[in-house]
Amino acid sequence: MTHTDAPRVVTVEKRGHVTLIGLDEPAKMNSFSLAMLHQLGEAYTDYEDDSDARCAVLFAHGKNFTSGLRLDEVGPAFARGEHLFDGELVNPLGLHGRRLTKPVVCAVQGWCLTIGIELLLACDIRVAATDTRFGQIEVQRGIMPFGGATIRLPQIAGWGNAMRWLLTGGKFDAAEALRIGLVQEVAEAPTHLERAIAVAEEVARQAPLAVQASLRAARIAVEQGTDAAQEVLEGSARELMVTEDAAEGVRSFLERREANFKGR
Repeated sequence: MTHTDAPRVVTVEKRGHVTLIGLDEPAKMNSFSLAMLHQLGEAYTDYEDDSDARCAVLFAHGKNFTSGLRLDEVGPAFARGEHLFDGELVNPLGLHGRRLTKPVVCAVQGWCLTIGIELLLACDIRVAATDTRFGQIEVQRGIMPFGGATIRLPQIAGWGNAMRWLLTGGKFDAAEALRIGLVQEVAEAPTHLERAIAVAEEVARQAPLAVQASLRAARIAVEQGTDAAQEVLEGSARELMVTEDAAEGVRSFLERREANFKGR
């Protein structure tokens, strides 16, 4: 079976300027097959290429976000030198190839294991249900995380917190995820998804060029350092100041109304 004739296991729904991307194989705890990886890359690419889409929400149908990769299927492909995601598509992990320039909010519940945490780390704002159980359990299987956890978790959680969970493979709850900064908010299921959508809608109401420029500048600071970020900061800000959206922002302020941004 090829990617093109595989059953659909990733859903896409558009709500205004927000794109909802859902993992949809709950009977298998949304474990990642090669088909699901490919379809998720397609969904991210469609979101990136949709000029009307300003923010996305990554979530999962059913009781669990994901039980992780299907190592019996994905493992041999990765061992042969294949990447998890097609190089021509946007990479949801943000590690290789094409990368999103727009923000993603993530909502998780139930089990969130291995690649689930790494997808969460690759998103920009993260919400967990109170019942979420996390685990970066690769070391318990004789392998190591290879989707970004060793890079991003120390940045987000601090060295000691990251090493505690990366090196033991232990499982932790939503309260611990909140404590170490892995998630920004915890809510009862299923309202955690509603909260994530509400945050995405709030992002989508802002000037999209300004949101993307802010995201890009922050990424440069984290990934390349302060000096690299300073080099592009003033130029990016000046470019925004001559946009139609900047003019609309000033008008809306003076007229005491909500701005109507066009992304121009």
